[in-house]
Amino acid sequence: MTRLHSTTFPAAPSPLVQGPRWRFPVVRSCWGAALMVLAGGACGAEDPTRETAGGFIEDTRWSLLNRTVYERRDYLDGGRSNGGRNATLPRARRSDYAEEWGYGLMGSVESGFTRGLVGFGADAHAYFAQNLEGDDFRVGKIRMLPVDRQGYAQDGIARGGAAFKARISSTVLKVGEQRTKTPIFSSSDTRLLPETMRGWLLTSNEFDKLTLQAGRFTGSTDRNARGTGNPLVVNYLDPKSPRGDAFDFAGGIWKGIPSLSLTAYLGRLKDTWRTSYLGAYYTVPLQDKRALAFDLQLYHSKDTGRALAGPVDNTTASLMSTYSHGAHRVGLGWQKVAGDTPFDYVTRGAIWLGNAAQLSDFNAPREQSWQLRYEVDAASWGAPGLSLGAAYIRGSGIDGSRVPARGGYAWLGYGKDGRHWERDLWLRYTVPDGAAKGLALLLRYGVHRSNKAQGELDARQIRVAMEYPIGG
Repeated sequence: MTRLHSTTFPAAPSPLVQGPRWRFPVVRSCWGAALMVLAGGACGAEDPTRETAGGFIEDTRWSLLNRTVYERRDYLDGGRSNGGRNATLPRARRSDYAEEWGYGLMGSVESGFTRGLVGFGADAHAYFAQNLEGDDFRVGKIRMLPVDRQGYAQDGIARGGAAFKARISSTVLKVGEQRTKTPIFSSSDTRLLPETMRGWLLTSNEFDKLTLQAGRFTGSTDRNARGTGNPLVVNYLDPKSPRGDAFDFAGGIWKGIPSLSLTAYLGRLKDTWRTSYLGAYYTVPLQDKRALAFDLQLYHSKDTGRALAGPVDNTTASLMSTYSHGAHRVGLGWQKVAGDTPFDYVTRGAIWLGNAAQLSDFNAPREQSWQLRYEVDAASWGAPGLSLGAAYIRGSGIDGSRVPARGGYAWLGYGKDGRHWERDLWLRYTVPDGAAKGLALLLRYGVHRSNKAQGELDARQIRVAMEYPIGG
């Protein structure tokens, strides 16, 4: 199956695309300090965060993001798949390409917190999308525009949600419809509208250089969904296969020194599998505006409870090494899947593997893949805000012969000795100043080719995207 969650703007400044940045504040209260030491001297009576906080209304922020995306995928497999259309139409009426063009408007309001020992607040969002180009024969495969239960094209989307929040010191509990950003449970913002989740999330910044999180979510709203309250999305599991109805996780990120950050999370899809994650990012500064960076990602999944998806025992790792010199960056990536089932994940954005690319995740059973990547910041050429990039990824060694026949992954059709490659080119421009400051444009071209044992679609993709943020 083709990848459905590649980033629309890989490095755009918009927080709705890029995701929130981690913050690492110091311990700011007696309550937070008590978690670090069980005995000691007296603490001041006042919490500095409450002294500087403006209040529920004063700290309220709003944002409005306009986005338009056009994408076309030509399927090159000669009829081996359903092509650009789902299987609801008669075969003679299916298209061998998918094409969608839409406009999205995303508004959000984040309140401040009421004053006092416990502060209360609320966040809300409203999303709208309109189909500009796409019909029953072309809409659905890209998951940008809405379809009905039978897979037929719909004109637009109008949905919203709200979450209530409470804060004690530097710890915030948020309950309701929201977006998350963790390596094992993460909202995707890779199409016209973002994915949202339903549940609770606890985030604590009580300790210097350490952020802790825990959450439980029981539903998600896909990027092209017309309403909320849908079951959790599991990407590669057979849609007809049973799966758990709740995902629990806990973990955190530590940034002890400027050049190193470490991340660890544990998660569980109820009665299906549990997931462990370790991540590390290390930078080595060199002379003359040069640097080396290493990005390690490690996932391990094991069936648990009633094992609704069947036997799962999968370890997947990736390592991306990047050398930068001034405006130029060259990356070499390696990725390996050890297991008889593909690496799978809950929600569209919860895959931080280095070789997870535009059209494929390179996550098939037993697969090993390599990536060569190059990017350049054109500001050094007198074009600030412009960057260009290219990537080539090749995967091989796929062996689907041992996928459990009665499990939830036999439907993918992996064979033995599967192999494939992907080539991506992109150009991104963000207006750096002036009346149109923040306007971002992305042009992307990608090609994916495979043999029959690999199990995914051969495709050629063209994507044009533009967004303009408004904040207040």
